[in-house]
Amino acid sequence: MNNQQNSRNGESGHQVMIYDTTLRDGMQGIQVSYTLDDKIKIAHALDEMKIDYIEGGFPLSNEKEAAFFRQIRKESLTHARVVAFGSTRRAGMSADQDPMVRALLDAETPAVIVVGKTWKAHVTTVLKTDQEENLRMIYDSVQFLKSQGREVFFDLEHFFDGFRDDPAYALQVLQAGSDAGADCLILCDTNGGTLPGEVARIIESLPRQKLAPLGGHFHNDCGVAIANSLAAVEAGALQIQGTVNGWGERCGNANLCSFIPNIVLKTPYQASCAPHIQRLTHLSRFVAEKANIIPDRRMPYVGDAAFTHKAGQHADVINKDSSLMEHIDGRLVGNERRIVLSELAGKSTIVEKLREYGDFTKQSPVVDDLTRLLKQKEHEGFEYEAAEASFDLLIRRALKLYQPLISLRNYHLESYKTAEMPSKTVGRLFLETRGRELLGASVCVGPVDTLDHALRDALEPLYPWLKKITLSDYRVRVLNPESGVSARVRVFITYTDHDTTWDTVGVHENIVEASWQALVDAIEFYYNTIILNSENS
Repeated sequence: MNNQQNSRNGESGHQVMIYDTTLRDGMQGIQVSYTLDDKIKIAHALDEMKIDYIEGGFPLSNEKEAAFFRQIRKESLTHARVVAFGSTRRAGMSADQDPMVRALLDAETPAVIVVGKTWKAHVTTVLKTDQEENLRMIYDSVQFLKSQGREVFFDLEHFFDGFRDDPAYALQVLQAGSDAGADCLILCDTNGGTLPGEVARIIESLPRQKLAPLGGHFHNDCGVAIANSLAAVEAGALQIQGTVNGWGERCGNANLCSFIPNIVLKTPYQASCAPHIQRLTHLSRFVAEKANIIPDRRMPYVGDAAFTHKAGQHADVINKDSSLMEHIDGRLVGNERRIVLSELAGKSTIVEKLREYGDFTKQSPVVDDLTRLLKQKEHEGFEYEAAEASFDLLIRRALKLYQPLISLRNYHLESYKTAEMPSKTVGRLFLETRGRELLGASVCVGPVDTLDHALRDALEPLYPWLKKITLSDYRVRVLNPESGVSARVRVFITYTDHDTTWDTVGVHENIVEASWQALVDAIEFYYNTIILNSENS
């Protein structure tokens, strides 16, 4: 592992504890939801990654959250400590009698985190109490939970806003948490409006010798949550909180899929997850799958585009020395290099794509053939930049390595709608596979879904592996809209076996035929690259 160390004094950095809040703060992001089973499986995936702390949620928020804590007690985690989230006691109530504080104990987690107010405006407007009572609420809650044998973290909500407003009171809040025995004081940029320079300046100004260890929790409303997290570590923070894929309230939280490799690969700081960083890309995609959200392809480190090269000149440099075009080897984080095909591609791109099939050069006849074919197909409207599986099939055909699975005789689709009933599409198809004639039929809403199910109806009895793959995305682009209803369309389809994904493309004036081309390519690609390889191994 080629660390690019960046210590200010050239010394080995301190240990940074990674605290994941995907299952609590992450679920506050739009379109993010998990079942109880999803949450348990994600917790195990985080534990396998050797994440230090997993925040499971707020036990009193709903039954699913409470059920998570009941279930996670029965699971065997090897490294991570589960954390229950809650608030300081209410004004005028003792901590041992407050239902929210008691719920943290009832969760029976080894660690708890309580959030309290730092910004005076929140004390008076939200809590509707005075500043002294707020300090007592913090002290009493932390001290009581510590007396019950818990590891206790204190979340200083709106810390940076509160510090700007009244540094003296912010210091009193910090001191209250420290005096009560908090194991770590988490400085929160709850509104996400603080910039890295200010984060560093404020943390470095604090009387560290009088306080408990510091941590950081940063939101991404200015697009600098990761930079703020790194600045906090540089200033001495020992714990950083974030979420997988950066999901969370509004614009999200610090993305652990970027923060972790930055710490592990770019700095001298230590992290327990460092030996397991190759799991990172899988973790990112696993969590996205559980949320039924298409992963962001442009995400640093773990996105499909992170180590993807499009221009022919870049591909030529990659062939000579990949370190000249890539800041790290993508395999370090479980990702892989991709050379995509486009009108910008040169022969170097084709040679790179052929590398897994043998030793080819720019002078190889097949390179000339594929270069001409690529230009021709893209002139017709095909685009292989986002459909590498379809281009892989072109390569296999050119090298005479392609083994077709499906030969279509015909398909027939009929859409209908009756009165107030929803519209339906009835489809049937006849095809041949390995010398056998098959019939498939299906009734679904749209024609593409109908074709997909009809294909499965015909093929799954012979090829049960089809049950492992699913259509996860479908995209259409009109190529020549000036032609009106006779315009040519380009269809992209994404399939997944829930571990890897692959993309195919079809082009035609008929959207159904374009979809059929992409559907067949998706199945043929999986058959040629996965099934045949496993049968021959």
